[in-house]
Amino acid sequence: MTTILTVVAQREATSLTPALLNQIRNAVRGAPPVVLSPGEAADIPLSVPLDHAALRAALGDKPVDAIETKPRGRRKAVLIADMDSTIITGETLDELAGFAGLGEKIAAITKRAMNGELDFKAALRERVGMLKGLDVGALEKTWEQIRLTPGARELVATMRAKGALTALVSGGFTFFTGKVAAELGFDVHRSNVLLDDGAALTGQVAEPILDRDSKLTALNELAAQRGVKLHATLAVGDGANDLDMLRAAGLGVAFHAKPIVAKEARARVDHANLRALLFAQGYPASAFVAE
Repeated sequence: MTTILTVVAQREATSLTPALLNQIRNAVRGAPPVVLSPGEAADIPLSVPLDHAALRAALGDKPVDAIETKPRGRRKAVLIADMDSTIITGETLDELAGFAGLGEKIAAITKRAMNGELDFKAALRERVGMLKGLDVGALEKTWEQIRLTPGARELVATMRAKGALTALVSGGFTFFTGKVAAELGFDVHRSNVLLDDGAALTGQVAEPILDRDSKLTALNELAAQRGVKLHATLAVGDGANDLDMLRAAGLGVAFHAKPIVAKEARARVDHANLRALLFAQGYPASAFVAE
């Protein structure tokens, strides 16, 4: 066995039929599939190099993701995850801006920053500056609107149960990462500090700003803390500020990512939910933990 091709479908669609699975297997000249979750995920062992063109042709426009990994060291000892549009479904700063009547304006800047068109630090300072004077109560109101991405709870709980160190590292704010980390059981959370005077936002964010370089630094530090090399780490994110840590991690996954990230990442999940990250490590659904 040279590599393993993990194919994962949208859970709700259960579109990974035996016929499609056999079609994919024949296209890539793989061994008999190992079903990880009926209709949702399977491993196809490969003894020949993956034929990417044949795989694309077999998948067509079906909502199925494919991630290639090496058999050795599939199960990772460190998980480092982005928060906005990854572990949660939305962008907290954009949603917070909605309470200032600036949702669309700030979301447009966020979109450009996450696609690498703007300097992250400058874009963050600009957006936070626009929120000067916003009542701090808007933070709690924003938290009430936050929704977890499907599969997030299983991803964190399962990896922790298997002994992994789990970290939420975000260019967002500690008000939210602290709550998300507590809700899901992340061991560590790192993010930016949004400043206020006790009643309203000051329009400033504490320095230094956690950015693209900081995420890569966090990955290295957490791997060292856990006593493992980078090949034993898993990173997931969707924005340009995640790219360096995705490239450096043993398994770096672009999750429903912005175009520049999807293009450059070695592994992507465009259709499935965060359960795909467990399947990519070889975990069957029967081994998942949900807390």
